[in-house]
Amino acid sequence: MSTMSKHLVSVLTTVNAPYSNQLDGAQLAHCLSNVELAKDFPGQVSSFLGEVPVAQQTSFAAEFGIELEALKAFASDFASWSGETYKLAA
Repeated sequence: MSTMSKHLVSVLTTVNAPYSNQLDGAQLAHCLSNVELAKDFPGQVSSFLGEVPVAQQTSFAAEFGIELEALKAFASDFASWSGETYKLAA
């Protein structure tokens, strides 16, 4: 198993653990690129931003073509909407 696929499994396990509606990597990446879509999956997105280590967040984003600055902007927007705080939004 490649390093990214191990990271992907870890990320998806963390993000999807408590939810019956499971997101795959592409679906999660799409949510991380669209705040309105992310609002449909607030628990998974919040888990990604709050429970997945920042290094894994940035690796995941890079793997799915999300630039770091775009991910930071998304985290800030999602934090404003959710009322949560996230390291990437700082």
